[in-house]
Amino acid sequence: MLRVEELTVEVDGKPVLRDINLEVPKGEVHVLFGPNGSGKSSLIMSILGFPAYRVVSGRILFKGQDITSLPINERVKLGLGVAFQNPPTIRGVKLREVLERLVSQGGRYSSLRELAETLNFPLDFMERDLNLGFSGGEMKKSEVIQILAQNPDFVILDEPDSGVDVENLQLIGKVIKKMIEGKSALLITHLGYILHYVDADEAHVILDGTIVCSGRPLKILTQILNEGYAWCRKCPKVRRERCER
Repeated sequence: MLRVEELTVEVDGKPVLRDINLEVPKGEVHVLFGPNGSGKSSLIMSILGFPAYRVVSGRILFKGQDITSLPINERVKLGLGVAFQNPPTIRGVKLREVLERLVSQGGRYSSLRELAETLNFPLDFMERDLNLGFSGGEMKKSEVIQILAQNPDFVILDEPDSGVDVENLQLIGKVIKKMIEGKSALLITHLGYILHYVDADEAHVILDGTIVCSGRPLKILTQILNEGYAWCRKCPKVRRERCER
């Protein structure tokens, strides 16, 4: 479904990703671990095609098609969907307007009320400017509800478990689990709380802009929680090496 080959990316002439190799087969859920500043967000931006992230070498394939040079909107039309950790506030654009446009394009939900009930999202929030004055939990719900309405084939979730209280995390986790059933997904996380609710097929660790190891999600998560990312730095930095198999 998604394949990243030997990808090196620069922002303002500074390397942010180096020789990234990543493959997420159809129907699989992968998780990407990494500390702050490791390159997780840069990888998302590069997959989406944000212009500031200049591909120096390598390529990105989605559904077998080379999308390295495609603009963002064309990538989304192919079936990419992303829930950002820190989405922008857009004054003058109502959340309702965004959701109505997405629902009208077809998907598993036929009405805004049905969408709102899925996440216990008050209908009056639909009339607010996008992400304006939303709490952390409300913003997460807003992002997830937009993904639900979009119904993409491949879902990227950027830190879905950060800045959310326990009650909302349980709700969001259960919704995400249902949302990605039968789909391919990439979950980006720092501490891995989302894995209490979602089963992942494989995990990867990114450090200093390079994926340094891959393996079983819970095994890698346990090592990170016990020893921190210093443990990952001990692994030989050989691309696609399988750690703790």
